[in-house]
Amino acid sequence: MTYTFHKTLPGRTVDEAVTAVTAALQEQGFGILTEIDVRATLKQKLDAEFRDYRILGACNPPLAHRALQAEDRIGAMLPCNVIVQARDDGAEVAAIDPVASMQAVDNDALRPIAEEVRDRLKSVVETL
Repeated sequence: MTYTFHKTLPGRTVDEAVTAVTAALQEQGFGILTEIDVRATLKQKLDAEFRDYRILGACNPPLAHRALQAEDRIGAMLPCNVIVQARDDGAEVAAIDPVASMQAVDNDALRPIAEEVRDRLKSVVETL
């Protein structure tokens, strides 16, 4: 089972892709809680060069609330990460498949919530 949905946006920069992803996430009820610039972090901490790579922590508050009510420790798996990284032919966007990641949690009440989140994240990636 694959653990992400991904798509390359030919000719787009990472900044352009982050803007597009943020707008598409908002249309699906998600906001960005965190943004990690991996390239800048690796440069600062290790003096290592790395391609432009961002991790966006996306959250849909009503769905997160339902998940937290169903499983009190599910916050360890939140928010849903979406990555945007530079590729030779543009920017690649990849979103976590929460159904795949929730297989580690033995709680049947989470499945329909994870499926709804999956459907919304998959829609985000497909519409880019």
